[in-house]
Amino acid sequence: MMETPKGNRIHIAIFGRTNVGKSTLLNFLAGQDIAITSPLAGTTTDVVEKACELLPIGPVLFLDTAGMGDVSALAAQRLAKTEQVLLRADIILLVVEPQIWTAYEEDILREAAARKIAVLVCINKIDLAAPTLEFLERFARMGLPVVSLSAQRRTGREKALTAIKEHLRKIAPGAGATSPSLVGDLLPPGGLVVLVTPIDLQAPQGRLILPQVQTIRDTLDNDAAALIVKERELAALLKRLTSPPDLVVTDSQAILKVTADVPPEIPCTTFSILFARQKGDLNAAAAGVAAIESLKPGDRILIAEACTHHPLQDDIGRIKIPRWLRQYVGGELDIEVVAGRDFPLDLSSYRLIIHCGACTLNRREMLSRIERAREVRTPITNYGLAISYTQGVIRRVLAPFPAALTALMREQERMSEE
Repeated sequence: MMETPKGNRIHIAIFGRTNVGKSTLLNFLAGQDIAITSPLAGTTTDVVEKACELLPIGPVLFLDTAGMGDVSALAAQRLAKTEQVLLRADIILLVVEPQIWTAYEEDILREAAARKIAVLVCINKIDLAAPTLEFLERFARMGLPVVSLSAQRRTGREKALTAIKEHLRKIAPGAGATSPSLVGDLLPPGGLVVLVTPIDLQAPQGRLILPQVQTIRDTLDNDAAALIVKERELAALLKRLTSPPDLVVTDSQAILKVTADVPPEIPCTTFSILFARQKGDLNAAAAGVAAIESLKPGDRILIAEACTHHPLQDDIGRIKIPRWLRQYVGGELDIEVVAGRDFPLDLSSYRLIIHCGACTLNRREMLSRIERAREVRTPITNYGLAISYTQGVIRRVLAPFPAALTALMREQERMSEE
């Protein structure tokens, strides 16, 4: 509640061979001891995350990865997690030592180029050896920004920190690239949105869930107003308004009642669909949801949650969506539920992937999941779209997004012709 959510921060991944000083650099940038440092190789055994405010860039999330060259028994597991970081990194800090450049660094640059990730080279340990002119010219030829420093020594640290921040400011993705508006472009200045927020077992005590809080903030950022109401009071609230709201946004689980209470001339959608647009590709999700129509009993479905939580009674991903799917299909389905970053490497065996709104992921990671599904031609959609489709109101909730509605209708036409 007090900080910018991780999913809305610029993700800065720190890569480098074992013992080049990645964790020391993280501690230096964060201004506190976050990661354990040691001259022993392989000290960092997992990805270390640190959220902080790095002015003038703003809210960032540093990801300190396990070093390459680790030969311990857990090396393979550590490096697999390190590779997952590439899926969500907006910027890479590639830490090297003077005059040392190996196939590892070349591999990182190749992966960064393929994924269009900006790279800043940090030449560390210059207190032990100064980088030669020839070494520095290597990066100039590649067009890579570079900063030389000693993350462990105090001498020259402020100058190095200023240089790193300046380079990061230049290469950091813009706000529009990392966090598209939730409702800002759907509301006129001074407009009004009604947010329908059921209070159920999964609502945290004394708080609203993250998508609702972020939608309220986005409304205020765009000079509009929000009215918050539970689904039972919605109809009475609408009658009290002297003019209709510009938009109604509801929790997906209440979509049937809300669409029944909201007059058809008032645009209506769900929080989950807003996040499908902000964190991913709404057009792809709209086309993907059409696959529900062709599901048959026995088909394999993947339901993916970005966050991890203890499932409660009538859990949305584990209980409700599977139940609605079975009712729609008319038989049992082979449904697998994963959470957090346990997203399967092989997606080819699934007939459909249904993802949550991904409010805790950054946009790059969500787009990478969509791309992996696209590569194996597995349809991918999200909770709000899947629920609205099974409840028969999919076109109503996509009406505020003409391109997504068109994508759905085209996919439906294509499937009907097959």
